[in-house]
Amino acid sequence: MAVEEEGLRIFQSVKIKIGEAKNIPPYPGPNRMRDCYCTVNLDQEEVFRTKIVEKSLCPFYGEDFYCEIPRSFRHLSFYIFDRDVFRRDSSIGKVAVKKEDLQKYHGKDTWFQLQPVSADSEVQGKVHLELRLSEVITDSGVINHKLATRVLECQGLPIVNGQCDPYAAVSLLGPSRSDAKKTKVKRKTNNPQFDEVFYFEVTRPLSYTKRHFDVEEEDVDKLALRVDLWNASNLKFGDEFLGGVRVPLRVLGQAGVHDAWYFLQPRENGGKSVKVEELGSLRLNIVYTEDHVFPSEHYTPLRDLLLHSANVEPVSASAAHILGEVCREKQEAAIPLVRLFLHYGKIVPFISAIAHAEVNRTQDPNTIFRGNSLTSKCIDETMKLAGMHYLQVTLKPIIDEICTEHKSCEIDPVKLKESENLETNRENLRQYVDRIFNVITASGVRCPTVMCDIFFSLRESAATRFQVDQDVRFTAVSSFIFLRFFAPAILSPNLFHLRPHHPDPATSRTLTLISKTIQTLGSLAKSKSANFKESYMAAFYDYFNEQKYADAVKNFLDLISTSGKWDQRSIETPIMLKEGFMIKRAQGRKRFGMKNFKKRWFRLTNHEFTYHKTKGEGALCSIPIENILAVERLEEESFKMKNMFQVIQPERALYIQANNCVEARDWIDILTKVSQCNRKRLSTYHPSAYLNGHWLCCKLSADTAPGCTPCTGGLPANIQLDVDGDRETERIYSLFSTYMTKLIKMQEACGSKSVYDGPEQEEYSSFVIDDPQETYKTLKQIVSAVQTLEQQHTKYKRDKFKKTKIGSQYVDNDLIILIFLL
Repeated sequence: MAVEEEGLRIFQSVKIKIGEAKNIPPYPGPNRMRDCYCTVNLDQEEVFRTKIVEKSLCPFYGEDFYCEIPRSFRHLSFYIFDRDVFRRDSSIGKVAVKKEDLQKYHGKDTWFQLQPVSADSEVQGKVHLELRLSEVITDSGVINHKLATRVLECQGLPIVNGQCDPYAAVSLLGPSRSDAKKTKVKRKTNNPQFDEVFYFEVTRPLSYTKRHFDVEEEDVDKLALRVDLWNASNLKFGDEFLGGVRVPLRVLGQAGVHDAWYFLQPRENGGKSVKVEELGSLRLNIVYTEDHVFPSEHYTPLRDLLLHSANVEPVSASAAHILGEVCREKQEAAIPLVRLFLHYGKIVPFISAIAHAEVNRTQDPNTIFRGNSLTSKCIDETMKLAGMHYLQVTLKPIIDEICTEHKSCEIDPVKLKESENLETNRENLRQYVDRIFNVITASGVRCPTVMCDIFFSLRESAATRFQVDQDVRFTAVSSFIFLRFFAPAILSPNLFHLRPHHPDPATSRTLTLISKTIQTLGSLAKSKSANFKESYMAAFYDYFNEQKYADAVKNFLDLISTSGKWDQRSIETPIMLKEGFMIKRAQGRKRFGMKNFKKRWFRLTNHEFTYHKTKGEGALCSIPIENILAVERLEEESFKMKNMFQVIQPERALYIQANNCVEARDWIDILTKVSQCNRKRLSTYHPSAYLNGHWLCCKLSADTAPGCTPCTGGLPANIQLDVDGDRETERIYSLFSTYMTKLIKMQEACGSKSVYDGPEQEEYSSFVIDDPQETYKTLKQIVSAVQTLEQQHTKYKRDKFKKTKIGSQYVDNDLIILIFLL
């Protein structure tokens, strides 16, 4: 979800590797070990949770998490929790990284010390205040100064124990006073609208004597306004502190008026004294990206230059290929390039061009596509995008079975446990390998068309280059589909969205053995057993030294490398797209049933959207995809509940609450995509619910009244290829800008080759330059396009700086700065 700002769209995303924790304090008991898990939070809203690592004070997680961030935030936080024998979770410590500090740790493995967690330090949200100093003439004619403090509203307060009933306490602080007043409590909202005014006497009439006051007339600069937000609680422990702000009255200046948003701050000395080193530490790798995307016309020169790459002769002189040459890692260039070319339907000619050039540079057919080249990385990324559902329908059922059965498959005699039988384990492993091999080789008809077209191109280039080697047309394709697609997905199913978490060690070992065997089966190597360093693997592979396996592989590779033969839309097998627990409101199907909220297990395939009482049970309700007319957010005021959305059907709307803002966005996106091509989709909808005989949004009484708000913009029906072309071009611009010194050096290398017409100088040897003149021409166009976009970014920053006044109401919601030095 992008934040719109004067023609500019701002996208935020974060990719996190949660590594391990160490030196967690022991449990205060005889056991001492802990069962720990880690959560990822936007401020205090949990958006991801790792698996529980049992009985460890140094738990290893090894989990990856990526999300598009759908709202503004101040901190990216990580909490370590301990689950005790009673299944209660207690926090051990946390890591909170300010948004503006995320770039310090970009892409680096970093150990963070865990900090103590206390209710007084768990603060988020902001408050809008208006202060006005005025003169009041008393009945006796004396001029007195009074401060009018208007508490307008708050945004983003934390939810405490499932709800938020906030009120504000306002105090005027000085050397000899502390006057306090309170707003009314606002029930069930973390975005309360107070709009209450409080008056405080600032200066005393000169006629008063010292007997009444400790000082005669207080200096305004010594006074400060304190605003604390509290959650009204019915518990005996009292109200919970939500955050506060201290505003010195000197901000009023000569005008005597001040209007600003303030971020709430923790209470001073709120937490207990804890030595930080006693809580342990957490290893994280954080990559935070913020894309500022301008209107499409600004990207036309660079975008056209990139999309023309497949037509440039030689392709090494094209803008896309040059990006791969200057980036530190080919993967950096491959990700936005593939997404851009997929979006504009030009991925096949581009990959065909760079693959053909790489094949012509390859001397040995046995090493074809084995390096980490731009071609390999681009094909990897294409398979991840276009083939994700292909993986789901092919591998997920059997992977789920392996992860839940926990059959012992260890075949290394050294690692065998006393209670295990080697032959039984071999048989378990052989059955798993056979089943996975069979589902893969029978899945050719489901291979996405774009992958088939690319494989056809690879096969033709390899067969033309190495005409003597009869198997090269197979190995050119198998080096991707088996070695870089199926084998890695089996090895790490969590990275390919086949499982929610990294498997436990025993299951991970089973998947490693299966992956090794499948990789070797697909490689069509001349000497199979020689591929294994371990003798136990070579012995196990004897099970599969039959011609039928090689024949099955060749038939499968022939099938998927036949261009344009298969159309994925003809697949009738249901593909599971997303599932998980959410809370739904009863739809009123029963005449006298209560319209209450209940937790249900939701499941979405490309055929239907269902919910169940719990996972594995029969569906309580099934909504065919063709019956979904719209999927939209539901305004929080409808039920005083956050993260709600609605699935609109012909007769009624299904109201659902997701677990957090990221989950809500994911469900809305994928439900919208699968139903995008429905013929009867609505153009308008009601953003609020129908309650008490009328729509809350437009107040119309008929429950069949047409919507009052336009539906959000359409999304591509092809789920895998939901790509924003302008955003990807912006990312490519950022890469070119980052590596500008390398672009200049490459220009120098072109000059060097042109002048000397011989072996290039050693300092320029890292670049592939087949045609110096053509490459130089493209480089000049790249630099020009990048400089034009750079000017646009500079202008935006300059205009933004002018509008962003310190302490001003114009400060952007997403600008993470402390408006005032508190």
